[in-house]
Amino acid sequence: MAAGLPHPLTYSVFIDEALGLHLPPHVYYMWLAMIILFSCSLVLRGRLQLVPGGLQNVFETIIGGLEDFTVANIGEEGRKVFPFLCPMFIFILVMNYIGLIPGCDAATANVNTNAAMAISVFIYYNYIGIKKWGFGYIKHFMGPVGFLAPLMIVLETISHIARPLSLTLRLFGNIRGEEIVLVLLFVLAPVVGTLPMYFLFILGKTIQAFIFFMLTMIYLKGSLEHAH
Repeated sequence: MAAGLPHPLTYSVFIDEALGLHLPPHVYYMWLAMIILFSCSLVLRGRLQLVPGGLQNVFETIIGGLEDFTVANIGEEGRKVFPFLCPMFIFILVMNYIGLIPGCDAATANVNTNAAMAISVFIYYNYIGIKKWGFGYIKHFMGPVGFLAPLMIVLETISHIARPLSLTLRLFGNIRGEEIVLVLLFVLAPVVGTLPMYFLFILGKTIQAFIFFMLTMIYLKGSLEHAH
């Protein structure tokens, strides 16, 4: 998103006019991320090898590393929730990286995108907890001391409801902040001063995707653990 380059919304406006759908820009960039991932999946599906190489090796490294990390923190039950965790991390990562393309914007720099994912996380980890513990899942909200249970239920409920808001604003604030800084760098120090910062922004966007992944994993771990 440099000076002299198309505004971040230019491409989405062009697509909007071409398709006549009149959707918000972040929806188009989210679709772009989906198209990229579906395309990679189709390519890999037709070229799977026993000895991975190239793109297959990249995905196997990412997925294998995330699976080992999940199992190490949650236990073997982590394999059951990993099909939810892994695609979410990769999806967020790709959306974050799209924001680094001049003329594009990250879908995660919009509150609506992040809120949808955060609400999905909230629904999923509570569903997993209820599925495993049934009515006993309420013990996760009661705390360790019996006579404080009524108070703890209120506090824990508020805490759990605040989690989607925290996930949403944390990702939005960091990604939108990076997008703004990138624009300013292009304006103040075009190309020469900006290109080295790309490496830091790539690292930052990767970390933000991993933080969302890790917090979701922690919530799932809490719902799977026995209430004390």
